[in-house]
Amino acid sequence: MLLIVGTVRLPAANLAMARPVMAEMVEASRREAGCLSYSYAEDLFDPGLIHVSEQWASREALDRHFASDHLARWRAAWAELGLGERSLHLFQVAESAPI
Repeated sequence: MLLIVGTVRLPAANLAMARPVMAEMVEASRREAGCLSYSYAEDLFDPGLIHVSEQWASREALDRHFASDHLARWRAAWAELGLGERSLHLFQVAESAPI
């Protein structure tokens, strides 16, 4: 399993405009084959900081995601939304267990 974890940042004033664009991205990604989970969450204490969490079944599924139309639309919206700082990390997970 592949896990992507990190943050993106945009001006807090742009959050209302960003929410529908982020919702489209999340909903379309969750429908993709090989997507195990996909979520964005606004930080409670740092307005404009969005936490990203993704789980993918395989590198092939993630590569299809990177080539998807909805990801291209999301990236095209970054300039208008003021999305700047991105800090995302990819982890390959051998196993997981609930805690």
